[in-house]
Amino acid sequence: MSAVVVSIAEALQEAPVCRLVAGSPSRIIAIHRGEPVSAARFECHVRALAATLPSGSHAVNLCEDRYRFLVAMCAVAIRGQVNVLPPSRAPGVVAETLAHYPDAYAIGDGPSEPGREIEQDIRSTGWRMPEILEELEGPPLLVDADAVVVIGFTSGSTGRPTANAKTWGSFRVSTLQNFTALRSLWAEGMHANVVATVPPQHMYGIELSIMLPLLADVGVHGGRPFFPQDVACALRETPAPRLLVTTPVHLRALIESGVALPPLAGIVSATAPMPEALARAAESRFGCELREMFGSTETCVIASRRTALTDAWTPFPGVTVQPQPDGSLVSAAHLRSPVALADVVEVAGDGSFKLCGRQADLLEIAGKRASLNELTHRLLSVPGVEDGVVFQLEPTSAGSVGRIAALAVAPGMRGADILRSLRTHLDPVFLPRKLRCVTTLPRNETGKLPRAELLRLLDAAEY
Repeated sequence: MSAVVVSIAEALQEAPVCRLVAGSPSRIIAIHRGEPVSAARFECHVRALAATLPSGSHAVNLCEDRYRFLVAMCAVAIRGQVNVLPPSRAPGVVAETLAHYPDAYAIGDGPSEPGREIEQDIRSTGWRMPEILEELEGPPLLVDADAVVVIGFTSGSTGRPTANAKTWGSFRVSTLQNFTALRSLWAEGMHANVVATVPPQHMYGIELSIMLPLLADVGVHGGRPFFPQDVACALRETPAPRLLVTTPVHLRALIESGVALPPLAGIVSATAPMPEALARAAESRFGCELREMFGSTETCVIASRRTALTDAWTPFPGVTVQPQPDGSLVSAAHLRSPVALADVVEVAGDGSFKLCGRQADLLEIAGKRASLNELTHRLLSVPGVEDGVVFQLEPTSAGSVGRIAALAVAPGMRGADILRSLRTHLDPVFLPRKLRCVTTLPRNETGKLPRAELLRLLDAAEY
């Protein structure tokens, strides 16, 4: 194991105040604009930025450049403030987040992708990072292990996003677990580098592209590539061994684009279930192993699997997953107390587990049972359907059952055509009562589908 990373026991027993950046000051922590950045220089950037930040107890971090997000996040923490990571950078979501934390300011690093509205939010309620980062020498930077440094939000795919606070100490332990789960992908003694397509505001993005380079012998590419050619360019700028941290949506786009990538040490995926066929195709196409991570905003990553070979998840050391009547209960060293999840699981004798869906996804209509995941799979198997989702609407009256609805991306097809095909595979009680054809699904930056957006699109779309 890398000398940068301590054992779980050591991490749990660490002093109340610990180093912001683990390892040697000369360790390369990032590749920023094509140039390597050492841990020492990174700390100089953090000191200088922290000295100029506005007052307040919370900062809504909207930075898109991954390195500048990393500097801003640590500067906020060093000032004793808390980074608030909104579930979306959409103008309305940012405004709601700022309103919820009235002492907060927004911090950004340049023109924002969703449009000028967010720029206005930053001008009126916050602060923009300077184009050229200043440097300030000083002693090693320290963080209180019990300090809350990040408040992340669930995606809202099952309802309204909820806030989850993370301490520096809990991140230290969960980062060690993540590093241990990935370490065998590259040769002993090598310094791996991450290129990530997932935004740093997402908890998976924080864990694998922000905390990993801070606390393990890993570097990170400072950009946030999105399109296949951008991903290929970022990987070429990054020294081997390279670790691609991505999502099923981005991975499918990479494969379908035919873009050539430099050699990869491995691929990591999360945020949505990885189809076995896609995992096999990725391993064959890019010549490396794909490891899928399982976790949540509430728990961080807790298990992994090689999806091309197995559908069973292996919990990280010290993590236990227990079935519950309405989901599962997760216990781990980095969690102050067990966390209840809505995921229904089957646990084997060795502690590994299989997902059976979420309690909210399980349907019982007219004495018959199915799951929304199963119905979505059937929808996606219809020839001509490129993307789609099946979901349940709220009951219209007390004692009634919510109707099944669906959205499908199927160029040249009508809803009636899709329903005709579904009738050959589904019990009539599970056929969508509303099935709309749309040009695209409202996936967020990690490929998830916020429920509010699905309902809006369902009402706006035509049959």
